[in-house]
Amino acid sequence: MCKFSAYLLLIFVTAFVLIFVSPVLKPSQATDFSVERSSLPEKSLQDLVKQGKELYEIGRLGEAQEVLQRVSQRYQVLRDKLRLAMVLSNLALVYQHRGMLAQANQAIADSLQLISINTSKQHLQVLAQILQIQGSLQLEQGQAERALTTWQRAEKIYTQISDNSGIARSYINQAQALQVMGFYRRALTMLIEVDKTLQSQPDSLTKAIELRSLGDTLQLTGDLEQSRQVLQKSLEIAQNLRSPQEMSSTFLSLGNTARMQQEDRDAIAFYQQTITTTPSPLTKVQAQINLLSVLLNTRQLSIAKPLLAQIPDELDKLPLSQIAVYARIHLAQNLMTVATNVNDNSSVSFSDPIFSSKYIAQLLVAAFQQAKVLGDTRAESYAIGTLGKLYEQQKQWSNAQKLTQQALLLAQSVNAPDIAYNWYWQRGRLLKQQGDIPSAIAAYDAAIAELQSLRNDLVAVNRDVQFSFKESVEPVYRESVALLLRSQGQKLSEETLDKARQRIEALQLAELDNFFREACLNVTKVVLDNVVDRDNPTTAIIYPIILKDELQVIVKVAKQQLHHYSVNKSQIEIENIVGQLQLYLTEPDRLEEVQSLSQQLYTWLIQPIESTLQHSNINTLVFVLDGVLRNIPMAALHDGKQYLVQKYAVALNLGLQLQNPKPLAQKKLQVLAGGLIQPPPNFKQFLPLPEIKSEFNLIAKTGVSSTKLVDREFTSKALFGNMNASPFNVVHLATHGQFSSRLEDTFVLAADGPINVTDFDLFLRRRDETRREAIELLVLSACQTATGDNRATLGLAGVAVRAGARSTVASLWNVGDRSTAILIGEFYRELVSAKVTKAEALRRAQLTLLQKYPNYSRPGYWAAYVLVGNWL
Repeated sequence: MCKFSAYLLLIFVTAFVLIFVSPVLKPSQATDFSVERSSLPEKSLQDLVKQGKELYEIGRLGEAQEVLQRVSQRYQVLRDKLRLAMVLSNLALVYQHRGMLAQANQAIADSLQLISINTSKQHLQVLAQILQIQGSLQLEQGQAERALTTWQRAEKIYTQISDNSGIARSYINQAQALQVMGFYRRALTMLIEVDKTLQSQPDSLTKAIELRSLGDTLQLTGDLEQSRQVLQKSLEIAQNLRSPQEMSSTFLSLGNTARMQQEDRDAIAFYQQTITTTPSPLTKVQAQINLLSVLLNTRQLSIAKPLLAQIPDELDKLPLSQIAVYARIHLAQNLMTVATNVNDNSSVSFSDPIFSSKYIAQLLVAAFQQAKVLGDTRAESYAIGTLGKLYEQQKQWSNAQKLTQQALLLAQSVNAPDIAYNWYWQRGRLLKQQGDIPSAIAAYDAAIAELQSLRNDLVAVNRDVQFSFKESVEPVYRESVALLLRSQGQKLSEETLDKARQRIEALQLAELDNFFREACLNVTKVVLDNVVDRDNPTTAIIYPIILKDELQVIVKVAKQQLHHYSVNKSQIEIENIVGQLQLYLTEPDRLEEVQSLSQQLYTWLIQPIESTLQHSNINTLVFVLDGVLRNIPMAALHDGKQYLVQKYAVALNLGLQLQNPKPLAQKKLQVLAGGLIQPPPNFKQFLPLPEIKSEFNLIAKTGVSSTKLVDREFTSKALFGNMNASPFNVVHLATHGQFSSRLEDTFVLAADGPINVTDFDLFLRRRDETRREAIELLVLSACQTATGDNRATLGLAGVAVRAGARSTVASLWNVGDRSTAILIGEFYRELVSAKVTKAEALRRAQLTLLQKYPNYSRPGYWAAYVLVGNWL
């Protein structure tokens, strides 16, 4: 999920935390004024302040302004600086929401001037509340960093006077600013801490707002189910307190969460509830636009038609504000997305004026002009850049390029890489269309540099979020590589080929970061090329790169320049072939189809380089696979006569670098084996694995030193305890498990329940503090990839990385436990007796099933097992 998209979404789902200041002192108890008192008693003035607050909350801003102006005049006559400061700050709030920003800024400045000279606890309390309002005004004007600083100042004051509720409110506001600035992880951490402090407190509007803010942040980071639960709690409190504004804001947030969960019916209902309950025109328009987007995407066009007529009028009535600016941008983006997909036979067609490029351009120009008045440079950049994208869609390259450049300069002026990367990307596309390939490459380079600068926060977003990694990040890398490898008839340089490899590795690293939601691969590694050139010259490294229109392959052979060839097969064709092969590999009566399909892949991946491999005496192939190719075993590729495993040992690697590779054959194997023959009662979907005893017996026969944990003994506590107590260099887990592209669904099963992939990391980080021995090999002998998950091998790669093991052997699908026992036993026997590499040991074990066990000769039995990581 890209940050600029998350920011747009944030604008539509998050209301600012607005603290409307009420008097905190008894009437003039500490000050003796020499001037004549007002004819209005103090209680009447307080009642007017309360009335102004109520008018503000229901959206009757003009009347609220009139009331507060009357009160401010009275307090001015009374020379009651404290109360005058409070009323002016509240008046600034009303001015802000009427779009009267100059008046709002002046009111808040006057308020601060009145209050800041007194340092009593009572004055500090009011000063902090005024700062809260000033921060919301700054954020409304696009000054997120200034708002954050202001709210941090308020927090310090609340801390000084020991006001825990005020501290919580300032944290909530800071989290809003952090979200706008793109720091989702920091915002989430802050809100979770606040939530802990509020759990024991009674229900209040502050608690409802904090819970909604937490729900919104969980929504942005992709924890959608938890987001919905938190938002429901917020809604219950708001309903009990009978706050229409807070109820409608929470309905809006619930609608966005439901939409991200692809529960469109619920999303529609929540948006409709927002529209009917909100007293705020701004919230109403947000809900209308989001509802329109769902209706158009689900082609409920008859329901969408009235909204299409209402929204333009509603937009025109909105006061000048940041929310109004983003409402226009969001509407324009929706119209741009769906215009070409609307059915001409429907009640809404592309010919409707609202879908015209003229109307969309008018929306964006208005948004840009309003953002300029607000002084919101980020919003200016979004508006003008989106207008550039509109021109790009219309193939008006020159105009699109000018606007994109303008948007980029605006983003750079406020140091916003989360915006800038998108405009660099757009610029690259435009330059490519105009044939300026070198400049296009430079633009893509800049886009990727901006993305990598965002790594720690960008990766915190879950793949389920609407603006997904796959839509907003992955295309930048792939399109960049496509440009680099665009042959144009000449041989590509070594430098260009190496750059393409590194870029794909950066994408794969970003995918794993996205999987774990944190930048996780900061470990000591060595370059694969150095391993091949210096230590393992009989190994070749093959990098297939799937692009939209072709397959590119780069091959590294020891002490040779990089080899490169392209195959004229589109991404769709490749995905279809791989999908069919993946399905047929596990079906017993599809051997002929398996060999035919795998021969096609062999022709694309291996045949062009085959003679070079033979002349270079290559015996091991290491694949750095891309996309759907990770879902099938390379060992099963077929040349028409034999499988690839019959000629080469095969291993997989995650990228161009390898964790400190050392040959396992030089070390004495010490194995910690955990097995679950009978799954726990709560996991009846998993069948018993009676052959685990046979598997462990075959391992023991090889003479390796082993400690076994079986059934009830195999708990997460016992596993991690043994790993910490003894210097095991091999961990062997014979149990059910699953690899998934979802972090929470990647696990192995122990007697006390699933061990999630993150649990490995948590324990092994502690282990690293007490033991120096690395886990050289992790074997997972009964796991499988999640059914129907095209990116499930991310989970396998994730286990390999997170477990801290230099190598991982695992199965891509569930295999019969008898054939597994034979293969695993042979694998260990070869490791111990033949002193061969792990890749060669696996190859020989697979050949044993293929050649000596007719019942297990199909690839469905032996090809499932893959070696990831260090192949030595």
